Amino acid sequence: MNTPNYGYQTGYARSGAIFDEGLRQHMLRVYNYMALGLVLTGLVAFTVSSVPALYVPIFSSPLKWVVMLAPLAFVFFFSFRLQTMSASGAQMMFWAFCAVMGLSMASVFLVFTGTSIARTFFIAASMFGAMSLYGYTTKTDMTKFSSFLIMGLIGVVIASIVNIFLGSSALQFVISVVGILVFLGLTAWDTQTIKEQYAENIDAESQQKMAVWGALSLYLNFVNIFQLLLNFTGERE
Repeated sequence: MNTPNYGYQTGYARSGAIFDEGLRQHMLRVYNYMALGLVLTGLVAFTVSSVPALYVPIFSSPLKWVVMLAPLAFVFFFSFRLQTMSASGAQMMFWAFCAVMGLSMASVFLVFTGTSIARTFFIAASMFGAMSLYGYTTKTDMTKFSSFLIMGLIGVVIASIVNIFLGSSALQFVISVVGILVFLGLTAWDTQTIKEQYAENIDAESQQKMAVWGALSLYLNFVNIFQLLLNFTGERE
């Protein structure tokens, strides 16, 4: 009498195990893309900062504004075109974005010491890892905080633009503190969202594109945490 039910439970457990393994592989793919993107960004930034023939024309002319704003243009283009891109096209766009971000971050190596950059990187990695793990394991629905996080992000962006002209150290301190908290929250939310998107995208092509988009989201959170932390832990040359 119980045999049919037992078979159903066994099949359900097996399908659940397959889903969990697929999710694990998907998350590993996301983190691997993100990690490789950070490596590419770091290599480009370090290379450019080490060659005066490269960084002088960029950062001593109006070209620096093009380099600084180019990553933002990439993100907007990426978000609008992701659905129509192929998986391979999305990957190529991601690598191009990471390289352009490396150009814009070359100034970090020109301003701060290598020791403080390395120290800040590991602090940022620890904070990022803890929040991403929380987002992956928590049962709390992070979407309830989404409005607060988005508003905080908009506020940080606007305040940062304003402070370009004001040059206020006090405002920069507030921006850094609030920005770190916002991007840590976004890290947990994005990680949870990546998990949910995996369940919604059955075909391999969609999952591949979602992995790239997830990597981009986490990459941006990490880079911003790192840059904001430099205001506290970075030692200038």
